[in-house]
Amino acid sequence: MSDNLPAVRASDADRERAVASLREHMAAGRLTLEEFTERMSTAYTVRTTRELARLEDDLPGVASTIRRRPTRLVLSLFGTNEPSGRLRVPRFVTCLMAFGNIDLDLRHAALEGDVITICALGLFGAIDVYVPEGVEVDLHGLVLLGHTNENGNDSPARPGTPLVRVYAFGLFAGIDVWRVPVALAQQSVGQVIKAIRNGKHKELEA
Repeated sequence: MSDNLPAVRASDADRERAVASLREHMAAGRLTLEEFTERMSTAYTVRTTRELARLEDDLPGVASTIRRRPTRLVLSLFGTNEPSGRLRVPRFVTCLMAFGNIDLDLRHAALEGDVITICALGLFGAIDVYVPEGVEVDLHGLVLLGHTNENGNDSPARPGTPLVRVYAFGLFAGIDVWRVPVALAQQSVGQVIKAIRNGKHKELEA
């Protein structure tokens, strides 16, 4: 359908409307956070309205809601919890960990709001949160005899992306946020950590 549109130069307003529409589809669960950031980046670089329309060729005119149960609580006691895939993430998520590990992978998640708040509470273990590179991250908190870190390229947040706010509190715990470059999008969380620790993300920085 988009191929039938005239090749008219896209204006800034056209791009903003396209990004707003993509954001609605993400909130409805039809686009993951990673898919949204990729298409949004493309929206700001294409030249014509025809190219903008192609970004929604596989999406319905009205974004119906995906009725997955939202992930509000992630719990790990003496073990590992790795929620991933097309998660439905509400505006507030609590991660509770004791003597274990949590890997919260938001790359393929559908976020329900423009601001997602994660409260990460850890004791003797690790909590890791993964987001696509270019998503705005705000990490705060206090960990005694442990650490909180943001890892990956600290590139400017792309306009229109959601804000992922993490409040980290722990004892003998490591609570980290990992910004994942597009080139590592299909890698497992373990491979992502290894690549970033080896500095591979710097080679991929735009």
